[in-house]
Amino acid sequence: MAENAPPRWDRRMQQRLSRGEAAALGEMYDRFAALVHSQANRMLDDEDAAAVVTREVFGYVWENPDMYDPKQGSMRAWLAFLTHRESVRRLRGEPDDDEDPDDPDALDERVRRATAAARADYIVASMPAPLRAALELAYVQRRDYRQTAADLGVTEDEARRRLRLGLQLLSTARTRPVEGGPPPGYGRAL
Repeated sequence: MAENAPPRWDRRMQQRLSRGEAAALGEMYDRFAALVHSQANRMLDDEDAAAVVTREVFGYVWENPDMYDPKQGSMRAWLAFLTHRESVRRLRGEPDDDEDPDDPDALDERVRRATAAARADYIVASMPAPLRAALELAYVQRRDYRQTAADLGVTEDEARRRLRLGLQLLSTARTRPVEGGPPPGYGRAL
């Protein structure tokens, strides 16, 4: 999982993209493509659609680098927000073949599930790096808390604390929106 990009990096990246530096887009893609793709795949439950969303998000960033405002959040959070917007747009526009496209309840449920997944991604992207690292080790790399503590170089009690706090933050994804949510400037459609 990519580390939180410092604001200075975010501003420089935006400047490079605004100048049309293709290498900047490549660097950004290398750093954040896994985040964008995995979020889209969780929301859409479709590997091919997630690949399309990933291309569209990075295409949008390339064409509109000035839409990012470092004062409103990190570039990572902006990309997660763009991914959420594009994924929800796809969910609303392309129902499953086995789903009645005129059934508003089924569509509402899919959007609710997708929104909860996006909230979880936003929470993970926004949480402090030590909590995110502990969750990644425990739940992505399948390490127990002792192995997580050893890998992080912290005590077992500290590893358990980080995991507990991270899980408590994630549990809010399904019950209520992320406090503060994405900044208002990120509400623009792709």
